[in-house]
Amino acid sequence: MNLPEPSAGLPILSILIFAPLAAAAVALLLPAGRAVRWWTLLATSAIGLFSLSLLGGFDASTAEFQFVEQRAWIPLLGMEYALGVDGISLLLVLLTTLITPFCVLASWTSVTLRTREFMVCMLVMQTAMTGVFTALDFVLFFIFWESMLIPMSILIGVWGGAGRVYAAIKFFIYTMAGSVLLIVAIIALRIEAGTFSIPALMDQPFDRGFQLWIFGAFFISFAIKVPMFPFHTWLPHAHVQAPTAGSVLLASILLKMGTYGFLRFCLPITPLATVELAPFVLWLSIIAIIYGGLAALAQSDLKKIVAYSSVGHMGFATLGIFSLVQDGTVGGALVMINHGVTTGALFIAVGILYERLHTRDLSKSAGVGKQMPVFAFFLGIFCLSSLAFPGTNSFIGEFLVLGGAFKVSVALALAAVPGVVIAAAYNLRILQRVAYGGTNNPDHSAVADIGLREILILTPFLVFILWIGLQPGPFIGIMETSIENLLEIVGRAAQP
Repeated sequence: MNLPEPSAGLPILSILIFAPLAAAAVALLLPAGRAVRWWTLLATSAIGLFSLSLLGGFDASTAEFQFVEQRAWIPLLGMEYALGVDGISLLLVLLTTLITPFCVLASWTSVTLRTREFMVCMLVMQTAMTGVFTALDFVLFFIFWESMLIPMSILIGVWGGAGRVYAAIKFFIYTMAGSVLLIVAIIALRIEAGTFSIPALMDQPFDRGFQLWIFGAFFISFAIKVPMFPFHTWLPHAHVQAPTAGSVLLASILLKMGTYGFLRFCLPITPLATVELAPFVLWLSIIAIIYGGLAALAQSDLKKIVAYSSVGHMGFATLGIFSLVQDGTVGGALVMINHGVTTGALFIAVGILYERLHTRDLSKSAGVGKQMPVFAFFLGIFCLSSLAFPGTNSFIGEFLVLGGAFKVSVALALAAVPGVVIAAAYNLRILQRVAYGGTNNPDHSAVADIGLREILILTPFLVFILWIGLQPGPFIGIMETSIENLLEIVGRAAQP
């Protein structure tokens, strides 16, 4: 694929990447407390609103990269500063820019120590995450990929729970291990093809043996980030120990980097290996769906339940992506977006409950919905979305994934069905216990319902859950042409 001519006019993608970094520099000069909170909220909100301009100029009828920026960077090594988005990355960029202000709001009262440093970490994280989804040069991509490690580890290690240091180190080591394989694969591609350009490497006729080991390096690196079973063990620790904003960023954005890597690199760069190894990945996805659901069902800590549910939900994403049929792969990409919305909302809800009860234990939260009916309403919608209830966003994504799985193998699709049932079990368990409890609930008479700030945080998540669930067409329409192009590349490679 050739990279289109750079777009004339405002460098929108560069602004989206580096504006948070500039805001972080200003935040360092502000006094800790209210001033830095308001500045970070203002900056992230302005960036989020500005990112919506991408929708105005985006042409969903083409699979070409758009809003392209390309400049010489290190000519001696063939590295370029190259940015662009297609239908797959556009929604992930918007998810990143729009969810960050709500992470700031969710930390408004829960983070009281070193607030300046906390907000700076959030802003640096936003720069790295946006860069990952827009980079079109492999070295630039890797720099952004690695850049998010330090601020995320700091968020967990400084503002996390009692086991925060262990969780931060485990997160860092796991991700670094995958990054080593990723950089080796990038260097091998440069030696073989003579370029770091991601569009130039797509649909290259690499031989089968080379593709197999490049796919293996990619797969392990991205599977750790998703995380897929059995590379998932860092996730529960990181989620449970992270502050609320850290958990939201992990669930909503960072996990998507892995599935984005599968779509952006594995399918178009190693299509032969993808076709050959897809059955292995599909059955590994089934294991993740079942295991993640059962592990969530066995937990009593609300954060652990949501954390393990992520393993199952992301299993649906990889099941759809590697079905290699249009419905399934579109569904897998939509699951990525839906999971970011729903699970982000659930982690914020758990954080709200923890601020009031100082516990995440399900039994100690029993019946709190009677004192917090507005909170129980929001939690109910979020749980229904998580179990893929018809009319919510998760339903259409999982419906498309299962439809794609049926086209591959009836046995494969049937094997995924228990995961849907298990998801209903643990989500309804949360809802029943928190909203109603039993006959001997703890005394929650002093607990206050959510206020205006918290309603403002939760309402946009509710809107998107119902919007995507009832009118998914615009969201699917943005990505389907780009995904169709990826599947055409895979199809051409698979032809004898």
